[in-house]
Amino acid sequence: MFKKFTLEEISAQNQVKASVQRKIRQSIVDEYPSLEPLMDDLLPKKSPLIVAKCQNHLNLVSVNNVPLFFNIRDGPYMPTLRLLHQYPNIMKKLQVDRGAVKFVLSGANIMCPGLTSPGGALDDEVEEETPVAIMAEGKQHALAIGFTKMSAKNIRAINKGIGVDNMHYLNDGLWKMEHLD
Repeated sequence: MFKKFTLEEISAQNQVKASVQRKIRQSIVDEYPSLEPLMDDLLPKKSPLIVAKCQNHLNLVSVNNVPLFFNIRDGPYMPTLRLLHQYPNIMKKLQVDRGAVKFVLSGANIMCPGLTSPGGALDDEVEEETPVAIMAEGKQHALAIGFTKMSAKNIRAINKGIGVDNMHYLNDGLWKMEHLD
């Protein structure tokens, strides 16, 4: 998704009205309840909230030119990896084994065997179409953010095919873009 992402892909940047800002804040809190006490720090009411519209129906939510969240079409908002590294417990986590790490870091989707093998780990509460943090065996921080294509129970039962769509990973275009200047 963000493999070759650059500022040129942003077609429009708009400061949103207060009502739209409240709606965005509420949908983020609904998706990540643990962020509620931090919302005034992350998305301050007095700071302008900018929504950058990009190609492929992608929206970037930024404050002070720092991208914090993104979503596709009207899907759920997902935090950027930089934000996830600051607040590591806001998302449900799935863990891939060591063999999958280089593929995930090159943008590949996460396959079911990489999650069910001895180095992988699944949270059985994860449902289909849920944003998740992708952790690596033996590492402290997330290496990617994904969107599940099937529930964790189905990933374990079927154990083949794509389990999670890789949306944003370390060293992709969004990671390298610290500011939207």
